Amino acid sequence: MKVPLLDLKPQYHALKRDIDAAIEAVSESQHFILGPAVKKLEAEVANYTGTKFGIGVSSGTDALLVALMVLDIGPGDEVITSPYTFFATGGTIARAGARPVYCDIDTASFNLSAAAVERFIARDCEVRGGRLVNKHTNGTVKALMPVHLYGQVADMDALMAIARKHGLRMIEDAAQAIGSADAKGRRACSFGDIGCLSFFPTKNLGAFGDAGMCVTNDAALAERLEIFRVHGGKPKYYHAFIGGNFRLDEMQAAVLNVKLPHLDDWSAARRRNAAYYDAAFAKAALGSAVVTPQGAPGGRHIYNQYVVRVRGRDDLRAHLAKAEIGTEIYYPVPLHLQQCFAYLGHAAGDFPESERAAAETLALPIYPELETAQLQHVVDSIASFYRQ
Repeated sequence: MKVPLLDLKPQYHALKRDIDAAIEAVSESQHFILGPAVKKLEAEVANYTGTKFGIGVSSGTDALLVALMVLDIGPGDEVITSPYTFFATGGTIARAGARPVYCDIDTASFNLSAAAVERFIARDCEVRGGRLVNKHTNGTVKALMPVHLYGQVADMDALMAIARKHGLRMIEDAAQAIGSADAKGRRACSFGDIGCLSFFPTKNLGAFGDAGMCVTNDAALAERLEIFRVHGGKPKYYHAFIGGNFRLDEMQAAVLNVKLPHLDDWSAARRRNAAYYDAAFAKAALGSAVVTPQGAPGGRHIYNQYVVRVRGRDDLRAHLAKAEIGTEIYYPVPLHLQQCFAYLGHAAGDFPESERAAAETLALPIYPELETAQLQHVVDSIASFYRQ
């Protein structure tokens, strides 16, 4: 029995007629840039995330980058974030000319630890002239960029309290978390100044290529985002700002408009699959060899990934590959140990929880169309590894 990490074909075949019609409609209109499909998607995604404004952009990475740009974060500024995340989180901070400041993660959720952020500020920062300043670099700490990793909302009450106390802007990296919510029902992207989404094909809501969106409750920020995504020009050919070409493609928006009404059903199927895994692993009684994901009580985890902590991770992965079970490591090298960030001066041991997660975690197949027999085959194959 084969169990791929992800198979997008069943989803496409189920929606093929509607998707093909949407693509044909764009082709017939010959309106390819910021057309009606983009406007429709912006409004519906804003509503879905509990925000007022959606601004479609070219990718999740560009969503983060343009968010930093419109908040005037650049050289001399610092942004606190997690070292255990996809590269774009730290990479966009550096591309904006700012300095990424890494703080360790929470053991259970893999998300940025509010306690670690508080320790950094108390130990390494001071207030100068109304600015929060890193005493070691003299940089101005200007923003927090938590990541809602794997589909679970970070501890936003605690992180927002830190942001308000120190006058920091809040950018939510929700690339993996559209539709996730905390115990109070508040959706990812609805807490801070700007929420950033990715519609990369492997996401719960995936386009047919790169696509992304910024959402916000601030009308002024929404207008700036719209201006910055078209090279900072308003009106056309008149530039008060230096922006970029960050426009969401009309064809991608058309595809996403077909898919969005199905998103809750897909997320529910992922949650059912996760619940099956949880119960099956508990029944297998593997003890500490396999630690299943821990969702926050009352929260809505949408399981963009189902990530387990395991003993002998690399050997287990090789064993599963022989059984034709797809897996992935998200992420094998935390950002503070990436070569391109050597200038930050970090060393192994600086963020032990992030490093432990990088060494122990493995993502298992979780996509909605998986059959029960496939899920059980994954569990049985893992159990056989530890019992051999």
